[in-house]
Amino acid sequence: MRIRFDDELDELHKSMVEIGELCKDTITETTDTLFTGDTHEANDSINLYHRIHKNEREIEDSCLRLLMEQQPVATDLRVISASLKVVYDLERIGEIAADISELVLNDHLSVANDMINLKEMSRAATEMVNDSITALVKADKDLAETVIRRDDQVDGFFNQAKETLVKSFKEYGNPEYLLNLLMVAKYFEKIGDHAVNIARWAKFVETGPAGR
Repeated sequence: MRIRFDDELDELHKSMVEIGELCKDTITETTDTLFTGDTHEANDSINLYHRIHKNEREIEDSCLRLLMEQQPVATDLRVISASLKVVYDLERIGEIAADISELVLNDHLSVANDMINLKEMSRAATEMVNDSITALVKADKDLAETVIRRDDQVDGFFNQAKETLVKSFKEYGNPEYLLNLLMVAKYFEKIGDHAVNIARWAKFVETGPAGR
């Protein structure tokens, strides 16, 4: 019975890594389409989100089945409980990336410039997502702490973006475009927030409720 349970836990770990990879891919494709206007990549990003949504449902089912059939305790219980919570944040990350692609497809952004450092925001947010998943799967509390601290960097990028756009608002001929750029910056900040949530659940796996 324990061997079967361990095998199912291994499958859960693999599923969490896979959905994390899908999230990173959709952020990357979304960022690319922002600066190229490539509708093919935008649609790819949206399709990746649909895969993320499907995987979320499958992981939720696996977690609930493990909880009901195996009645795990201690660390195993925390791993399954954390995974059940984390898939929500991963699904939201995928949805946010798809929303950015929708902005491009609906011609609300055309081809973005990088006046507010969106590429750097995207890179930082993607790294946070990657490291938060690694921290969860490996129960790496130190890496989780690093992700949480890095949220200040993404927040700083967003604050700089607001300041830049406020200064440009009167001079720029298309205020709607600036507002959409700000919306994208906010989306990337939210991705960072979801990565922090994942990192906190990674700490929970290692330390229990006190770690969050």
